[in-house]
Amino acid sequence: MMVDVDLHTHSRFFHGFPGRPTPYDEVGFRLHVAVAQARGLDAMAVTNHDYCTEFDVDTGDLTIVPGIEVSSTAGHLLVVGPDPPAQTKPNMMTPAEVIDLAHDRGCVVVLPHPFRNSRVRETDAAVDAVEINGKHPKPTSLVEDLAAERDLPIVGGSDAHYPIEVGRAFTRMDVESLTPAGIADAIREGRTDYRIVRRFPDQYLRALYGLVHRLKGHTKGVAEKVTPEDGAPVVGSRSGEPRDESDAPKGS
Repeated sequence: MMVDVDLHTHSRFFHGFPGRPTPYDEVGFRLHVAVAQARGLDAMAVTNHDYCTEFDVDTGDLTIVPGIEVSSTAGHLLVVGPDPPAQTKPNMMTPAEVIDLAHDRGCVVVLPHPFRNSRVRETDAAVDAVEINGKHPKPTSLVEDLAAERDLPIVGGSDAHYPIEVGRAFTRMDVESLTPAGIADAIREGRTDYRIVRRFPDQYLRALYGLVHRLKGHTKGVAEKVTPEDGAPVVGSRSGEPRDESDAPKGS
């Protein structure tokens, strides 16, 4: 069964304070669910920084995948699946320790935005997949090269903090069951492909995020490595097959 899953979303706008649940989280979650449903996604992972929260909210046909974005000693790692840790302490675990913890709990580990504010790619951490990030998709070719070098599947995630950003990148995957465990299995077995959707607001948001990340030094050394084609938002796949309108989520 082919499904579309956004594997990287946050239920609050900013993370400039310790990772913990906030009163806004349920509001943000409800807004994200509404947009995901409107855009035809089948599932959405909630991956807040260093904490995992489950919400008592009716999400209809949208499957919610528990997750957490762990701040390891070398950068962020997404843990998604049926039983991620409820909370982690930033910069306390190595990537290998995060991976061991996730695998012990039946989850998979995705390396998000590997060329933005991360050194995980420089380690020998045995992640299960690498991500094309919807917030900053410029280094697509670099991510594809990294995946090829490590023989890893590629997934897509929006990295949405605001509702309008949900689904701007997502993963098309072949699952045996549309459950957190089934989604983790599909990633683990490489039955995935990424999609990046070109929408009018996203192009300007990506430009803004790109400027912010450059000013912060989070993408140092990346700009001179990407090809001109990578500079624009792309919709593609690891196989290089062209995208047509049927490749967008069903509600787009």
